[in-house]
Amino acid sequence: MIIAIDGPSGAGKSTLGKMLAKKYGLLYIDTGAMYRAVALAAAMNGSNPEDAEAAANIAENCRIELQGEPDNLRVYLDGRDVTEKIRTREIARLASIVSTYSDVRRRMVELQREIGRSSPSGCVLEGRDIGTVVFPDADFKFFLTAKPEARARRRYREDIARGISVTYEETLAEINARDARDVSRKDSPLSIPDNAIVLDTSDMSLEEVFETMVAKIEENKPLGAAKI
Repeated sequence: MIIAIDGPSGAGKSTLGKMLAKKYGLLYIDTGAMYRAVALAAAMNGSNPEDAEAAANIAENCRIELQGEPDNLRVYLDGRDVTEKIRTREIARLASIVSTYSDVRRRMVELQREIGRSSPSGCVLEGRDIGTVVFPDADFKFFLTAKPEARARRRYREDIARGISVTYEETLAEINARDARDVSRKDSPLSIPDNAIVLDTSDMSLEEVFETMVAKIEENKPLGAAKI
């Protein structure tokens, strides 16, 4: 079974993806972490994030691996654990830039498909082009969205819990800037996949969204194999 979860930044995709992966015994693939790893590699290499060719070269040659259970997923870059290093605000900003480059996206899509196909039980992937590009024939396609203010509040609370010094206003500005980049990029812009189940989570708790997603999955059993 393949479950694709798309949507803008701060909609709860990662947390809900992990919850679904645990419930159904599926591999969890954090595609955002993969772009962050490329951004970190570029930063460590001293490359200019505005240099699309340099970013593409890094994406092509670096080795990115995801290991562990959904709640303890570890990200490895060229054999080094960079799980914590990719979660800084600066790397998130750089990732939103390098992810707009076509050659970087092409390489990450290849890698995401390779990882997904290698899982005998199936996988849960979340990102911004999963149901449209990576696995358009996924068994289930969800599109999670929410008002920018609601997403900014969630992200702000998460950052504060991690000990990151930030204001709500800064977080909202970053959310709006990321939205603008995601919908306007030439390669695989953020859009609602065909036949996707759209959920506006603005006024829903995490548990309510999860229960709704599980109900939609259960309603449509038995499941056929995704065409990958």
